[in-house]
Amino acid sequence: MLRRGLSVLVVGVVAVLLASCGGAVQSAGGKRSVTVPPEEPSVRLAPGDGAEDVSPTGEIKATATNAKITEAVLTNSSGERVEGELTSEDTTWKVAEPLGYGKSYTLRVTAEGPSGEPITRTSEFGTLTPEHQTYVSMNPVDGQTVGVGQPLAFYFSEDAPAPDKKRAEKAIGIHTEPHVDGAFYWFDDREVHWRPKEYWKSGTKITVNVDVYGENLGNGVYGKADRTATITIGDRVILRADGATHQMSVEVNGQVLRTIPVSLGMPKYPSHSGVHVVMRKHEEYLMDSTTFGLGLDEGGYKTKAKWSVRISNGGEFLHAAPWSVGAQGERNVSHGCVNMSLADAKWVYDLVGKGDVVTITNSGGKPLPSWDGFGDWQVPWSEWTGGNY
Repeated sequence: MLRRGLSVLVVGVVAVLLASCGGAVQSAGGKRSVTVPPEEPSVRLAPGDGAEDVSPTGEIKATATNAKITEAVLTNSSGERVEGELTSEDTTWKVAEPLGYGKSYTLRVTAEGPSGEPITRTSEFGTLTPEHQTYVSMNPVDGQTVGVGQPLAFYFSEDAPAPDKKRAEKAIGIHTEPHVDGAFYWFDDREVHWRPKEYWKSGTKITVNVDVYGENLGNGVYGKADRTATITIGDRVILRADGATHQMSVEVNGQVLRTIPVSLGMPKYPSHSGVHVVMRKHEEYLMDSTTFGLGLDEGGYKTKAKWSVRISNGGEFLHAAPWSVGAQGERNVSHGCVNMSLADAKWVYDLVGKGDVVTITNSGGKPLPSWDGFGDWQVPWSEWTGGNY
C-alpha cells in the first residue's frame, strides 16, 4: 500500500510541474490543452536603423505585433513629411509615395499594446544614389488610338550607359485585353519594340507600365521616372500598293473601299517592298532629295508635296503628285514614294492614321529594312522571338 501511494503522489507532482511550465496537461476527459502566453507587444521597422543604399521604391514599413500603431511619421532631411497609410487593423504602416534618390529619412512609429503602454521605435536610413539615370520614352503614348500595325517602341536615353536588356524588359509591363502573346526585339542597345505575332485585333486595349524608377537596370543605371500609357487599337486599315499593276487598294475592316491609280519608284529608285507602317502625316511637306544623297545637280529636287503620309524614315511617303498624274496607273516614275492625284491623296490622308499598314509588292526594290521606321513586320516571328540580344 505504501509503494502504490508513493506512485500516485509522484504522478501528481509531475502533473503540477508540467502545468506550471505551460506544457500540455491531460484532462479527465483525455484531451490535451496548451496554454501559450501572448507575445510581448513590439514594433518592427523596415529598413532598420542605419541602413544605407535603400531602394526608393523598396519596402518602407512598420509592423506591430500584439499592438496597434497610433502614429507613424516619415520625414526627409528637410523635415518634410512623406505620405503613408495604415491598414484597417492599424497593425501595419507603409509608405504611400516613392522616395528620392540619395536622400536621408527618419521613420518614427508609436504603438500601444493591451496595457496601453506606448512603444516608440525610430529608424534613420538613406536611399541609394545611382551612378547613372536613364529616361524611357515610348511610342505610342498615353491616350492614342493607333492602327493594327503599330508596334510598342521604347527608347532608353543617351545620357546614361545602355541598360542590361533582360533587366530592362522585366521593368516594362504590357497587358492587353483581350490577351495577346507578344515578344520584345532589340534594334540596338537602347531601342526595344514589342509586338504580337500577327497584326493587332481592332478594339484591343493595351496598358503599358514602364516601372524603372528605383530599379537596377544594370551597368550602374537606374530609371529617372516611371511611365504609363493606355492605348487603343483602331480600325483595321491596310493599303496594298502593287508596282506591277500600278494600283493601290484601300481596305478597312476587310472591305475594299477604293482602288487608286498610283506610281511607285522608278527602276533607278525603286520603292522598298514589304510591310510599312504609317508614322505621321503632314498637310504639306518639303520633299528634299539631298536628304538621301541625290543632289539637285544630279536630277534631285526640293518640292513641297500636299497630303504627305510618312511610311519610313528613309524618305518614303504616300503623297499627292499632280506632276505625275499621267503616269499614275501606268508606270513607276517617283523616287520611291507612292504618288497619287490631289483628290486621291487627300482622301487617303483623311482616312489613314498612325499605325495603319501599307504593303508594297512588285516594286523591284529591296525589302524595307526592319530598322527603317516601323519595319518590324519584316522580321519573321521565329527570329523576332529570339529578341536580337
